[in-house]
Amino acid sequence: MRIVVAPDSYKGSVSAPGVAAAMQRGIARIFPDAVIDPVPIADGGEGTVEALVAATHGELRHARVTGPLGEALTAHWGVLGDGRTAVIEMAAASGLPLIPPDRRNPRVATTLGTGELIRAALDAGLRKIIIGIGGSTTNDGGAGMARALGARFTDAAGHDLPEGGAALARLATIHLEGLDPRLAEAEIVVACDVDNPLCGARGASAVFGPQKGATPEMVAELDAALAHYAQIAERATGRPIAESPGAGAAGGLGAGLRFFTPAVLRPGVEIVLEAVGFDARVKDAAFVLTGEGRTDFQTAFGKAPVGVAKAAKRYRVPVFCISGGLGEGADEILAQGIDAVMSICDKPMHLAECIDDAEALIEAAAARLCRIIKASRTV
Repeated sequence: MRIVVAPDSYKGSVSAPGVAAAMQRGIARIFPDAVIDPVPIADGGEGTVEALVAATHGELRHARVTGPLGEALTAHWGVLGDGRTAVIEMAAASGLPLIPPDRRNPRVATTLGTGELIRAALDAGLRKIIIGIGGSTTNDGGAGMARALGARFTDAAGHDLPEGGAALARLATIHLEGLDPRLAEAEIVVACDVDNPLCGARGASAVFGPQKGATPEMVAELDAALAHYAQIAERATGRPIAESPGAGAAGGLGAGLRFFTPAVLRPGVEIVLEAVGFDARVKDAAFVLTGEGRTDFQTAFGKAPVGVAKAAKRYRVPVFCISGGLGEGADEILAQGIDAVMSICDKPMHLAECIDDAEALIEAAAARLCRIIKASRTV
């Protein structure tokens, strides 16, 4: 019997590979002779690099880059098991957790480090690059990323603009003559799970700015700056991007990648499942075990477990979801191809206790589920 284990991370607690390993141990208690295929997954946010490297037996690498407030930091990226595909997550270089809440300032935060990771992949000779853009702390429209790849942004006096989204209000000219020529040879696939435009009521600043520390006054300032930036970027590149779905993702990095690189935006879990060859691995499985930190109504909108279930259902493979917690609307995923869902909590417990003991609880929940599956085969 083959069993595929394809969980997302339990964010703030256990990585996707760690969850997969715990599930494996639980399955082995009940089905000791089963062949278990661990396929840790992600949806483009934090943990995407680790999940893809683990699932494809790839290689983790590191690079010194510029953090969101200009500080030097070491960020990880990866090379997949095929040896020709790079995977980057912007959260590693320009992510929200990199800045304490009291220092967050989307007016000046930059995606420069994300561009430096792209450059590191190009320097390594890789021309297919997967970029996860979840978890940003920036609102600069991807200008910092483009600057790292050779673009220049100047004001009316010809001076280079400082980093950050607020400075884009003074943008006069975008210079593309220095843009890295290797980008023309590259295939860049961006994991993006939102459809927000760059500006306006549903834009990057209004929807995502407050969680990055933007006050209402900052939101208005940043939205106007991005609208001005978009006009000049569209003239410079000939690409009308600002209103396209996903342009507002990651503080406008979605737009920046499409303005200045040959990027294509796709749903994150689809990219990940394709990269790990999920269809070939699931088609003859007895069942699939997936999971995430919290399952609620949002999961049904295309988060990782639902992406796994839709792929498995093409081959009529049952899918079971074990999550850290179940919230309002969790049962909605049952209409999305998941056959049953359960929590790892086997008694009343505090969140801190659940987080601290997560791996043991995941293992025990996987064993409980497998006992039910084993018993059902005799009914």
